[in-house]
Amino acid sequence: QVQLVESGGGLVQAGGSLRLSCAASGNIVSVASMGWYRQAPGKQRELVAGIPNGGSTNYADSVKGRFTISRDNAKNTVHLQMNSLRPEDTAIYYCNADVLPNPPRRWLELWGQGTLVTVSS
Repeated sequence: QVQLVESGGGLVQAGGSLRLSCAASGNIVSVASMGWYRQAPGKQRELVAGIPNGGSTNYADSVKGRFTISRDNAKNTVHLQMNSLRPEDTAIYYCNADVLPNPPRRWLELWGQGTLVTVSS
C-alpha cells in the first residue's frame, strides 16, 4: 500500500524556521507532482508550494521568499524549508503527491496525514 508520511512540524517562535519532510512509500513506479498544502482553523485548505517532476516550482504569494520546496526523486521525498515564520503560518500542513504504484498500475493522488505547525508571536 502506498502512502505519504510527513514529519517535522512543531512549535516555533515568530521569525524562526522549520523544515517539513514527506516520504512516499510502497511499491512506487513513479511520482509526478509533489506539493504542500495547509489548512488553518476556520479556513479552506490552500496550496503553499508545488514542485513538478521537472519544471518550475510555484508558491503562494504569502510564502514567496520565505519558504523553499525541494524534492529528492531517488528517495521519493519532498521537503519544505520554512524561514521567517509568522503567526499567520500556523496551520496543519499536508503533503500531496501524484503517485504511480504497481499494483495497481494507475495514477493516484495521495495526501499525508498532516503535521501541525504552530508559530507563536
